[in-house]
Amino acid sequence: MPDTHALLSASAAKRWLNCPPSARLTENMPDTASEYAAEGTLAHALGELKVRKKFEIMKKSVYDKTLKELKADPLYSPEMDGYTDSYLDYVAAIMHSFKNKPYIAIEKRLDYSHIAPGGFGTGDCLIMCGGELHIIDFKYGKGVPVSAEDNPQLKLYALGAVREYELLYDIQNITLHIVQPRTDDGNSSWTITRAALDEWGESIKLVAQLAYDGKGDFKCGDHCRFCKAKSTCRARADFMLSEAGFSSLPPELLSDDELGKVLERARLFANWLSDVENYALNAILSGKTITGFRAVEGTSRRKITDIDGAFEVLKANGYDEAVLYERTPLGITDLEKLIGGKKKLTELIGGFIEKPQGKPTLVPADDKRPDYKQDINKIFGGNNND
Repeated sequence: MPDTHALLSASAAKRWLNCPPSARLTENMPDTASEYAAEGTLAHALGELKVRKKFEIMKKSVYDKTLKELKADPLYSPEMDGYTDSYLDYVAAIMHSFKNKPYIAIEKRLDYSHIAPGGFGTGDCLIMCGGELHIIDFKYGKGVPVSAEDNPQLKLYALGAVREYELLYDIQNITLHIVQPRTDDGNSSWTITRAALDEWGESIKLVAQLAYDGKGDFKCGDHCRFCKAKSTCRARADFMLSEAGFSSLPPELLSDDELGKVLERARLFANWLSDVENYALNAILSGKTITGFRAVEGTSRRKITDIDGAFEVLKANGYDEAVLYERTPLGITDLEKLIGGKKKLTELIGGFIEKPQGKPTLVPADDKRPDYKQDINKIFGGNNND
């Protein structure tokens, strides 16, 4: 997988399209490595290997050697096999949906510099046949569901792919796919016509040029979540600390409309505060001084370093083994890790697994999930047979 990134990378498109000067502002800031990112990189490599083995010519010895190396990584777990199998199955389903054999490109570098100066990225998987193009992006994260609908990252990939293959394929319809198997109903797809895609590309050229030049206005929003300057950005701080902006307030109570505005601002403020706190703690630990704050030791829990040795001592002192142990079955997540992923577990004991209705959760109005509907059985305390 490529190690270099374009200034106007596709993965950061949502940010620089909404806040153009952030591209240059964060250009020389170091990436913050995390175990989650490293785990995602490993999963991508495993998924790529499986797709290549399935649809390209690869010697078994090469596959086995590479697979062994990937599984030797400390971040590898059996559940990763199950989730990457789901990615392979998704790709295979699209490949087999055509009457004629389609063309597939895996981990393809795509140049969209005709839209965004210096812009390029890597598409996880491209499939083409006739006038159809499929862009498939594998995401291993489980915290934030990503939708394929109107996704700027995938649309930039599509613009690069159309330009790359336009002499070979008369592409007229492009379907964008997100495969995110670690989230509930995480897979999504969305189709856009070639004409609409080209129109969108033309519409962002000026913004892309502003971003490349480091110009334009700073703008805060959800796109700040993955910005490297999110903790110290003055524009974000000014926005969060500014007045709510209500022209008039009722004497005692907020209206529902005003309350919605408060919630919207408060959610952004909470995310920003968390970012600032994390930055301040890391700064203090690295030797810097943050006026008015210091780092102290938090609460910790006692633990037994050698459970077998400790219990042998207790049994030798007259305590019955039966009262020292509790038989606790593994949960679904641990069973998935043990057996090799969600797909395999479902095949074996799917008839014994149910997913109860989740608790109602407050989200912004543009959230893609359907509205919460109360389970009628819960309302009447049992099955409703009337």
